[in-house]
Amino acid sequence: MQNKLRRSYKDRAISGVCGGIAEFFGISSLGIRILFIILPLNLLIYIILANTIPDSPPSL
Repeated sequence: MQNKLRRSYKDRAISGVCGGIAEFFGISSLGIRILFIILPLNLLIYIILANTIPDSPPSL
């Protein structure tokens, strides 16, 4: 099964973008959040990703 990029339902701080990226690459979401803090234009990138990446379905 292919892993798809989706916003995380479990690892969600604001909208689940960083958690979803971390689940996709199999790394810690803290590392992704630190990258978003360091990168320039981070707020614009985050807003674009939050509106374009679909939600993951809730798990039981």
